[in-house]
Amino acid sequence: MKIEKTILDGVLLITPDVFGDQRGFFLETWNKDRYSKAGFPDVNFVQDNHSRSKKGVLRGLHYQLKKPQGKLVQVYRGSVFDATVDIRKGSPTFGKWFGVELNDKNHLQLWVPPGFAHGFCVLSDEVDFCYKCTEFYDPQDEGGVIWNDNEIGIEWPLKEVTTSEKDKKYALLSQTSIEKLPVFNV
Repeated sequence: MKIEKTILDGVLLITPDVFGDQRGFFLETWNKDRYSKAGFPDVNFVQDNHSRSKKGVLRGLHYQLKKPQGKLVQVYRGSVFDATVDIRKGSPTFGKWFGVELNDKNHLQLWVPPGFAHGFCVLSDEVDFCYKCTEFYDPQDEGGVIWNDNEIGIEWPLKEVTTSEKDKKYALLSQTSIEKLPVFNV
């Protein structure tokens, strides 16, 4: 397994060991001891989520404020462009983004620590997107940034997307009240 740092402090790209032959493949999607030895932070996952979406669906950019979730995300079937935005007040990379294609061929995983907004856009006809969370989902604590914020400038690979009504109503990051953003912990 290989764990790489990205341009955003704390966001990690994980390439798991995949063992394959003519029958198919096998890989561990989580092993606390092995991940820890490879440099993954010491976290406690409390909730697993699985979403299925059709091509062109864009989910995000989501975060939780008082109960921020760290997320280990991956694609089980299909392909997405996954984007993470640093929204931590005081962070040297505040408002910057990192994006990567996650799919069922490259088996990549992305660690999105607490304090980041997260979203993805479906590239394949359908996708099964799974993620482990360090905090329980709380609908009263959720927030978001509009997916097409020009100041952030995420280079989404699809121009025509389908979003939820809720996601369409999120504000630009620059218009989000500073009290509604997490603090960068040095």
